[in-house]
Amino acid sequence: MAGASDPQSHTPQTPGSGAAGDQPTAGAESAHSVEVAEGFEGAEGLARSVPSVPSVHADAVARLVEAQAVLADALAAIPVGLLSDTEAVTALSTVEAIGRTVDAARVSTATDVDRRARVLGREGLAWRMGCTGPWDVLTRVTRVSAREVKRRTKLGDAVLPRPCGGSSWLPPLFPTVGAALAAGEIGVETAELIVAGLQVISHRVAPDDLLTAERALVATAAGLITPETEDLAGAGVPVTTDLIRGMVAQWQAALDPDGVLPTEDLFEAKSNIGFGQLKNGLYPVKGGVTPELFGVMNTLFDAFLSFHARPAFPTAEEQALMDSGQMIPGAETAGTDADTGPDLDVIEAELRERRADTRTSGEKRADILRALFEHAARDEDTPSMGGSAPTVMVHVNAADLASGVGVGWIDGVEAPVSLKTVHQRICDGGFQGVLFGANNEVLKLGPERRYFNRAQRRAITARDGGCIIPGCKAPAHWAEVHHVKPWAKDGPTTVDNGVLLCWFHHHTIDTSGWEIRMVKGSPQVRAPGLIDPQRLWRPPNRHRAHQVLTGPPNRD
Repeated sequence: MAGASDPQSHTPQTPGSGAAGDQPTAGAESAHSVEVAEGFEGAEGLARSVPSVPSVHADAVARLVEAQAVLADALAAIPVGLLSDTEAVTALSTVEAIGRTVDAARVSTATDVDRRARVLGREGLAWRMGCTGPWDVLTRVTRVSAREVKRRTKLGDAVLPRPCGGSSWLPPLFPTVGAALAAGEIGVETAELIVAGLQVISHRVAPDDLLTAERALVATAAGLITPETEDLAGAGVPVTTDLIRGMVAQWQAALDPDGVLPTEDLFEAKSNIGFGQLKNGLYPVKGGVTPELFGVMNTLFDAFLSFHARPAFPTAEEQALMDSGQMIPGAETAGTDADTGPDLDVIEAELRERRADTRTSGEKRADILRALFEHAARDEDTPSMGGSAPTVMVHVNAADLASGVGVGWIDGVEAPVSLKTVHQRICDGGFQGVLFGANNEVLKLGPERRYFNRAQRRAITARDGGCIIPGCKAPAHWAEVHHVKPWAKDGPTTVDNGVLLCWFHHHTIDTSGWEIRMVKGSPQVRAPGLIDPQRLWRPPNRHRAHQVLTGPPNRD
């Protein structure tokens, strides 16, 4: 088709745009009396029960049948295993291109039959084929699952012209995707990713912006250079479907940055981890985690994996002990009674909320797992990566950070995180500014600004002892330091402006209803109205060393 190599030049022809005689009319087949076949006879039964109706498209269908036989012979003749490397790669590429074209036709023909079969009564295709409905027709004729039928028709409804009563048709929702799919430039999987990703934000984004994103994603997937992609790195080189998945997320964040925050608020507190039934001696772990927690977990996993992958050689002292028989390799730590870490029951007790805790058990497990990973990342015995402790790198544009509109990105994670998460990570871990030039070259690397240094953290820990929210038992080594007056609002990084909060309370402090203020260098807290109807400012949790014993401890 003309312009098939450029998604911008695709102009899908609606079924009503051709000659009048080219389109089947609604009553062309219903003019014939048809008896319902006994049982199901499929397309062959329908052909026998309906008198032949001359059609200008009969030759196209006949050529399709002939092409099937020719293609089957050509595919069967491929001497797999006997080709040279170049021939094998060429055969793979060619077969895949054929498959993309066939898959596009599968989508269009399945959608067409689905729409015909939705006509009710004796005029409907489903009734005349002796089927219960559209999916019954499609699954019987194609011999694929109902799930696959739904997948094809759902995509077809998005990328093909839509009927609008009588002979009227509406343009496709995603015309560029539909045209590229029909031309074999992109596959069904890529088309589904683009359509599904853009549909999520379609009701919150201007149509022109949505079309720009659609054109850019299609051109990137097909390896085409268009005005939307000509300035991008690697323009003109097709990318894999896995990369398109990440690019769709980037377009979502760029066009609808505010949409990330409500999505993250909806799912962040609902990270869920649970266990299935015992099977083959193992309990399967089930659930899901948020992008931020995935970044924390993945970074720590990489640190331990890279540490264990390194060859370990004994020191001179160890080698001497082994040579003398005083030390057996591998036995020096076996059977020791050393404490290998806090018990999970203790951790869960420390992180358990009192009264206002609405988390499910799965959500609590996710928070416990987060605390474990955060604690392990700070532990001195944790293996380093590149000479530094495992660190989750969060990137954010300075302009977005200043305006309060935008998202952040974690290294190795496709999904964006909200500015709320970015602020929390900066509040606890600090930041380092990087100035880029017009060609994306690094012009200046600013100093690393670590909020609350070790001395300040020790002083705050000595004062607070752990999370200051009453009823929370999270100890200091699980806690993060929080700016009472936000750093983004010029809150100072001083002991008098910092308090300890566990991750859960730190993440929800702006929305949970808990309030914190500093009075003469000491924090005070005010509970939400549901917990304390009087809304009084009260002393927080304090380090137990500040509690004066007036008598011997009660040993009853």
